[in-house]
Amino acid sequence: MAIPLFDTKTPLEPLKAAIDAAVAEVLEAGRFILGPEVAQFEAEFAAACGSSSAIGVANGTDALELALRGIGVGPGDEVIVPSFTFYATAEAVPPTGAVPVFCDIDPDTGCVTADTVKAVMTSKTKAVVAVDLFGNVAPVPLIEALGVPVVEDAAQAAGATLCGRPAGSLGVASSFSFFPSKNLGAFGDGGAVITSDPAVEDMVRTLRFHGSRDKKTFDYIGRNSRLDEIQAAILRVLLPALPEWTAGRRRAAAHYEAAGIAELATPIRAVDGADPAWHLYVIKHDRADELAVALGEAGVEARGYYRLPVHRQPAMREWGAGIDLPGTDQLSRTNLAIPISPVLEAGQAAEVVEHLRNAINNLD
Repeated sequence: MAIPLFDTKTPLEPLKAAIDAAVAEVLEAGRFILGPEVAQFEAEFAAACGSSSAIGVANGTDALELALRGIGVGPGDEVIVPSFTFYATAEAVPPTGAVPVFCDIDPDTGCVTADTVKAVMTSKTKAVVAVDLFGNVAPVPLIEALGVPVVEDAAQAAGATLCGRPAGSLGVASSFSFFPSKNLGAFGDGGAVITSDPAVEDMVRTLRFHGSRDKKTFDYIGRNSRLDEIQAAILRVLLPALPEWTAGRRRAAAHYEAAGIAELATPIRAVDGADPAWHLYVIKHDRADELAVALGEAGVEARGYYRLPVHRQPAMREWGAGIDLPGTDQLSRTNLAIPISPVLEAGQAAEVVEHLRNAINNLD
C-alpha cells in the first residue's frame, strides 16, 4: 500500500460529525466575518500557545508581515531571515518597507542560531525572523540575548515546545499558518499572530482591518486580512486534538528511530531543549534526489525541500546576490522528507526504512 508524505484525512475521520455541526451552526447564524467563532478561537489558541492574545488573519504570510509591522518594522530597517525556508518567510519583509538580510542555518537542525544571526547583524537590524523549521523550534532565547526583537515563524511547529514553552510564545510576536497540511490545518487558508505585548496586539488588530480601529477612521495603510468564521469554527473543533496529534507525530519519529533510520541517513536533530512537533520528518543523504525517485517507485512518497534557497530565488536577487551560506547549501542539497503523520504506524515506518535500505543498496 502506498504511503503518502502527509496523511491529512485519517486523523480527521473521528471529528467529521463535529466539524459538520460547527459549520452548520455558522451558516445558521449568518455571521461570517470577525464573529464569535473567531473571537473564541483566538482566545483558545492564545491559551494553547501560552500567550495572552492571538489575532486571526487570512493566511500565514499575512501573519508574518503584520507581526513585523506590529513591532514597528518599516522603511530603512533590515530584517534577518534564513534562506533555507519557504519563500513566504522572506516575501513578508519587503512589503513592510524593510529589506531582508539572509543568514545561514545549522544544517543539523535546519534552524537559525545566535551565531548565524550575529554574523549578519548591522546597526540597521530591526528584527530577526526565526523559523521553527520542520516542526523543530529555533533557539529564540539565545537570539533575543543578542539584543534584537525576534518574530517566531511557527507555521510548521504547532504543538512543539522549547524548554517546556510552546512554539509561538518565544518571541515578541509569532506567526502561524493554518494551511490544510499543517499540524493544525484549516479547510482552506488561515493564519494567526500570537503576542503577549498589548501594543503589538493593538497594531496587528488594526492593520488586519484596513488600518482602522472603528471602521470609520483609517489611521494606517492596512490589509483586509481576516480569519473567517467558518475556518475558525473548524479550527475550534480541531484544536483540542492537537496534543494527541503531536504525540502521534513524536511516536512516528520514534518508530523511524527504532527501525534503524539513522543507520542509513542522518535525521534532522532537535534543537537543544526542543521537543519538536515533526511537521516533516527529514533525513539527510548525499544522493537524496535519487533516493526520492526510488522510494516513489516503491510507493513511498518522499520530497526534497527548498532545493533553490530563498536568497537565490529570482525575486530576491536584489538582496541575495553574492551571499555565501554553506549550511544552507548543504541542507538544500541533501534533505529528504519521508512520510510523517499522527497516525503513521510502526509497521509503516519499518516499511519506509526497508525501502530506503534497498534504494541505498541499489545506488551505483
